[in-house]
Amino acid sequence: MYIEDVESYIRLCEKKAHREFAKLEEIALYNQKKVLDAFRKNRVAAVHFNPSSGYGYDDVGRETLCKLFADIMQGEDAIVSPLIANGTHALTLCLFGILRPGDRLLSITGKPYDTLDDVIKGKNNGSLAEFGVKFEQIELNKKGGFKFNKIKESIIRNNPKAIFIQRSKGYAWRDALSVAKIGEAINKIREVKKDIIVIVDNCYGEFVEKEEPTEVGADIIVGSLIKNPGGGIAPTGGYLCGRNDLIKQISYRLTAPSLGMEVGSCISGYLPYYQGLFLAPSAVKNALKGSVLAGYALQVFGFETMPKPGKMPYDIIKSIKFNTAEQLIGFCGEIQKISPVDSYVTPLPWDMPGYNHQVVMAAGAFVQGASLELSADGAVREPYVAYMQGGLTYEHCVLAITEIVKYFNGKQLKETCL
Repeated sequence: MYIEDVESYIRLCEKKAHREFAKLEEIALYNQKKVLDAFRKNRVAAVHFNPSSGYGYDDVGRETLCKLFADIMQGEDAIVSPLIANGTHALTLCLFGILRPGDRLLSITGKPYDTLDDVIKGKNNGSLAEFGVKFEQIELNKKGGFKFNKIKESIIRNNPKAIFIQRSKGYAWRDALSVAKIGEAINKIREVKKDIIVIVDNCYGEFVEKEEPTEVGADIIVGSLIKNPGGGIAPTGGYLCGRNDLIKQISYRLTAPSLGMEVGSCISGYLPYYQGLFLAPSAVKNALKGSVLAGYALQVFGFETMPKPGKMPYDIIKSIKFNTAEQLIGFCGEIQKISPVDSYVTPLPWDMPGYNHQVVMAAGAFVQGASLELSADGAVREPYVAYMQGGLTYEHCVLAITEIVKYFNGKQLKETCL
């Protein structure tokens, strides 16, 4: 099918998405109130934005930011720090803070995200395996659900200290997990072993729903500030939130066993972290609306998307399956062209650290690698899947999707003429 008027087609797709859009507006309003209430409760003031130096003793900006996250995410305590490089770093701190030699970690969402592979099983790099931590993974079933019988079996047989749940999909072809589904899994796990520690990789999922995994029984949630909770403003950093005793153990890995969260300065100040957190519910809503629109707009070309059109998203990532590597690379190229930064650059596949295959990445972002800004990437391997994420403004998403539709529309016409 060739589209004569792309702009009119996009408006039609927006009309088809009206139910999802209305629900996303409702969720954003709920989460904005939750964030605003936490700011007011903690009496956030200009003094909290000030920089600190040296050891950072009595850094009120750092301490209040941690309290804010704990209140918003419904955890007992939190670590929020620009000293955390990214989500993988935050997860590494979590795992090394909680696990000890001889302990076992069980992933019930299958293979963890690519960059965690070396953290868990790497050789000659100080991985968990080299410190004597054992690891097992149980894949999700074909419908993206948990294999509860196998999980129960493993818990009884191997007595793992911690369960790992990856909320988002990573480079897997599945839907992200809803908070309700995570809560159901936690309840069933607790029936088998009450004291097991449940860790949720919350990256890409914050503010997507009205609840966070800590509100349905997760002991620790972990994420990156250059994704959802940074609101597109935070320039770096990560967070961990949950049980007080576990946060304390993790803090010893962030700094030192004798120091914990008593130290840690930020010479640039905390303004972007506070402001980004305040803007996050709205920015996440914009990204989700863009994701929903992309699903409706691209189905005309026969591209399969995840989640499917008509389904509510549970993270900010839209997976799009292409037929060829050229289509994948071309899609990322179009995203780059419509970016506010480096729009003149052509993204090419490259050997990205932490990945086993070449990756093509479109990332014309103000903050390098910021996934809440409109971007796209994918491993150049079969199946050829692009992971489109982010969009600080819905209007930017509309402009980008319009250009992408024009691109594939032109390609289709050319192929038909040939």
